[in-house]
Amino acid sequence: MALPPEKIAELKQIIHGQLNQMNIQSHIHDILSESMREDDTSSSRQQEDITEQQLLQVLRDRGVVDDIMRNLQFERKQQMGGASRAPGLRGDEPKPATHFVDEGSKLAVPLKKAHIDPTRRYLYMQVLGGKAFLEHLQEPEPLPGQTLSTFILHVHFRGQRFRSRPVPCACDPDFQEGFLLELHKESGGDAARMADSASMLTICDPVHLVLVKTDPSGDTTLVSSHHLEWRTVLAIDNSRQNLPVELMGIGAESKVPVGLLEMRLEILPRPSQVLTDDVISTQIGLERNRTAERERLFLVYAKQWWREFLQIRPTHQNRLVKIFAQDENSTNRPVCAFVRPLRAGRLLDTSRQASRFVSVIGYERAPAVGGGQPRELWSSTHAFLCKNKGDCEDHAVLLCSLLLGFGLNAFVCVGTKAKSAAHSWVMTLATDGLVTFWESLTGHRYIHHAINPDDPPIIDQPIPQYPYRTVGCVFNHQNFYANSQPSDNVDVCRFDFHDESLWKAMSMDAIESVCGPKNLPTWPNLPPLVPSIYDAALMSNDLELQIRALVVDHRKDIGLTTVWDDELSYLLTPALAAYELERTTGVSAGNEEFQHAIRRAVPDGHTFKGFPIQFIHHNARRAFATSLRSAVCQEILSCRGDHVRLAVRVRIYTYPESACAVWIMFACKYRSVL
Repeated sequence: MALPPEKIAELKQIIHGQLNQMNIQSHIHDILSESMREDDTSSSRQQEDITEQQLLQVLRDRGVVDDIMRNLQFERKQQMGGASRAPGLRGDEPKPATHFVDEGSKLAVPLKKAHIDPTRRYLYMQVLGGKAFLEHLQEPEPLPGQTLSTFILHVHFRGQRFRSRPVPCACDPDFQEGFLLELHKESGGDAARMADSASMLTICDPVHLVLVKTDPSGDTTLVSSHHLEWRTVLAIDNSRQNLPVELMGIGAESKVPVGLLEMRLEILPRPSQVLTDDVISTQIGLERNRTAERERLFLVYAKQWWREFLQIRPTHQNRLVKIFAQDENSTNRPVCAFVRPLRAGRLLDTSRQASRFVSVIGYERAPAVGGGQPRELWSSTHAFLCKNKGDCEDHAVLLCSLLLGFGLNAFVCVGTKAKSAAHSWVMTLATDGLVTFWESLTGHRYIHHAINPDDPPIIDQPIPQYPYRTVGCVFNHQNFYANSQPSDNVDVCRFDFHDESLWKAMSMDAIESVCGPKNLPTWPNLPPLVPSIYDAALMSNDLELQIRALVVDHRKDIGLTTVWDDELSYLLTPALAAYELERTTGVSAGNEEFQHAIRRAVPDGHTFKGFPIQFIHHNARRAFATSLRSAVCQEILSCRGDHVRLAVRVRIYTYPESACAVWIMFACKYRSVL
């Protein structure tokens, strides 16, 4: 009997939970470890990858498969009224689908098979469950059909990124996940050999854990960001360690625990040498002392540099010269440490496409408890990408990193915009001296031409199009410049960084000592971008159907019927494509063909009206409510007349990290009775 997709997904969840209870993963790990040890001890035997058939045969020989089949006994249960229910495990009442997650979330993160290379060393990190998430202590039991808020755990380690399946928010969330992290040295020659205990001890990168909460409307909240020190497992005899990981809050709540994760660390294959606790603690202590000394020396240098900067002009005290910033864990870091060249692989093709991608990531000011000025918080790039929204500084840092990856000479600018509000944007400096401003929140680009205040009034001066008023400093991963010109007004600023009378530079060696790639053991490298998990065509169709239903209900409430024109709806597609192309490249194309098609589709004596709007979320009700705030959209949806035909078209353009640009166009054609 065929089952619908949601029942199949629920059945997979039930089987997965039963396999976890039987600890089937430990059996597989033991078999793999034994096989790898046999390969290590046999010098004459050629090493080969373990195939699925070989692994399954060993499991059969040991009786593991028979145990699984005996425990997995299914029975059909009928719901009240004769409707069929999803299969459940005998003796256990199956939880309804709402106790897991909605269908889209369940199918978004498919289970993946990990191919283990026997010549490599791995850190297998299991999350066995969560405890003491007291904020969800009084979480009510969900009603049938109700969507739950969910937790997703994101993992980043040395360029490897993973995410857990969504689990319902609870005081003791049911995390049951495993992440296989490869351990290898990055230097030439060492990368090809299996890392031994001494080599693994020198890998100082932490495992970055980011916990994100997603509410039923799709809005995300950063719950915790934790840097896990994993090397303590090297001192365990069987290379397997259970440890609790206490997660702390974000920003002002960084000293407040939010919950506990029960974790198990295991080295695969098991190393032949076991280190002592003293060796590991000594190595970690030396790294921390070395980092602390570098940070102390940089702080001494920065204070002296700042005093010299103030001696140029006392008014420099009021300029926005940002040397340090706090991350999500309230740790002070040099701003240069946030930026690093980032290559997008094959996910982004041009710098302008990168700018468009950053602009469709959500904007959110750092949350604050109580009144007063919002708290400034610069998120690490991994945390920013995981929650898929952030402040202007987060957007500017990511865009600058991407532009550096594309080979541009890019800098983050810190200054103010209208009404003296603090703001950050990106600047690129061409080899011919051309200065281009990139607004990371919108994707707009502006060419900067400095105004000479000493020119006579008869000379025409360029009219600035950008929204920026002042600039205090600019920086990237290697340079930091403070604006020491008589005026910090952007209109009159000259961006000649070689002129020491215009910009005061920090020592590149001083910046390298604390921001270099080898000098940040507690600060993970930039994570690679991951492709979108969304299917643009399916999402577009689904959202369009939801919008149509909302339009029908809206017109019914005001006493109007709705007749759709599917042909007209399809003809709106080129317009949406042209809008997205213009936002990405700045070039408008296809408008003439669109107008010709509309003229042919609208008969003589009829009127056509259209209203396009763009969002960065795919919540149908939020999008429809926002659209109704426009008088033009209201006029279209409330259209009265003879032969009124309505049309709506939705087109979603997906970008890395599941960011998306959602275009919706409402239209109508009618013959006026007046």
